[in-house]
Amino acid sequence: MTIPAGLRRTVLRAQRDTGFLAAGVLPHLALVPVWAWAAATTARTGDWLLTVSLPAALVLLGTPVLTAVQRARYRVLIGVDVPRLTPAAPERWTWASIARWLAATRPWRKIGYHLLLGPLLALLELLVLAMAAACLAGVIAYAWSWALPTGIRQDWFGYLTQLPAYTAAGLLLLCALPWTARAVARAEARLASGLLGPSRAQRLQERVDQLAVSRTDLIEAVDAERRRIERDLHDGTQQRLVSLAVNLGLAMATRPDLPSDAREVIARAHLEAKEAIAELNDLVRGLHPAVLEDRGLDAALSGLAARTPLPVRLRVNLEERVAPNVESVAYFVISEALTNATKHANAMRAEVIVRQVGEVLRVRVTDDGLGGADAAGTGLTGLAKRVGSLDGAFHVSSPVGGPTTITAELPCAR
Repeated sequence: MTIPAGLRRTVLRAQRDTGFLAAGVLPHLALVPVWAWAAATTARTGDWLLTVSLPAALVLLGTPVLTAVQRARYRVLIGVDVPRLTPAAPERWTWASIARWLAATRPWRKIGYHLLLGPLLALLELLVLAMAAACLAGVIAYAWSWALPTGIRQDWFGYLTQLPAYTAAGLLLLCALPWTARAVARAEARLASGLLGPSRAQRLQERVDQLAVSRTDLIEAVDAERRRIERDLHDGTQQRLVSLAVNLGLAMATRPDLPSDAREVIARAHLEAKEAIAELNDLVRGLHPAVLEDRGLDAALSGLAARTPLPVRLRVNLEERVAPNVESVAYFVISEALTNATKHANAMRAEVIVRQVGEVLRVRVTDDGLGGADAAGTGLTGLAKRVGSLDGAFHVSSPVGGPTTITAELPCAR
């Protein structure tokens, strides 16, 4: 006979949940004898200070052990992982640091779970186990009743009246057992997650920290890939184009007897090769200028200002080199701002100020162009997103008629 898959899953789940509840009875009742003894001793002697201090010490020592046992029970039997709350110990133990550490670890929640909630959960678990025993006894009532002597069987059960009722009640309880055990197991899992694990605010903070670390790693990986592409283009493709341009130039210089048509074709190819080299140089500098990595932001901005076709007043005040990803973002903000001032604003001059104030790198680019720059434009939006990737602030002020000021504030704490 083939058992339906749904029925088989229900039976297995009921076995798992019932076993989980059975395994929780003893841990939940572990502290009951301690406080029962304390209450009895206090009632007998009247010395509550001595009789309460010892159980309190036992509770404080036993709470971490019981918490570990409960975490293992949830993880092994029903696959629920109760997160472990392990805040860093303070470097210096003071009353304030102890208070903050206790607020982070929340030991009173664990004590309340094991001391107050544990007996109530144990009672609920015993009721479910009693329900399982009752349904099993009712289902097999016909079988085990025949093992009794005839007189006892007739006096206790009868033949046709009470046994069918016991069997029907056992079947009803058997049908309700999987859902009851499942509901109790889920309720216990939620209570344990809330009392034995971190709070919702702490889980959100941990998630935010993880996302911040992941974002930083992603930014660094993208920046490293950009530098790799720059090196490959500089050392590979660019060198081949330079070699091609040199060979074409040598061909024109060493072969004066070439026909005019061939010389014209070679001259055109030589010119296009040099233009391709210039475009590739611009592309490489746009990806990641080598001087930025070798000599830092000040030197890279000096070269950028020298290549800009309008006068640029540059002032850089840095206490020390900032992180490479911060340098990269600051460089591209300034580069894009100067490009816009040259191509779109018809500016006559520009000013770039870069200074480090505490743990913030402030970048300001001002030009005397036509103004009217759209802060929602594609280029400025891309700059805002790049600055936002570092939790920085990006502002654009560009009234019609000018001037245009682009400001970026980048956190640069290492």
